[in-house]
Amino acid sequence: MDFSKTWKTAYFQGRTLRRATGLGLSDANFYDVETDAEFWISGPKRDRSDTRYGPEGPTVEEEAADAYRAFLQGAPLPGREDG
Repeated sequence: MDFSKTWKTAYFQGRTLRRATGLGLSDANFYDVETDAEFWISGPKRDRSDTRYGPEGPTVEEEAADAYRAFLQGAPLPGREDG
């Protein structure tokens, strides 16, 4: 996942997702600009409560899997080593 410089747009699996603040969406913080599909994007949590609802785990991109596993073991997130 990549974000724009302002963090108002996310790029994920070929989709362009725009931040949905103030739009009155049911339960999403981003929406797909082409399909209006709604998404909830959240940072990782060590207690593994990453998902919004349900028992399934989060979607972790292949290139982020090693960093995610290291984070779960106590390492800082890449780019946030200083807090």
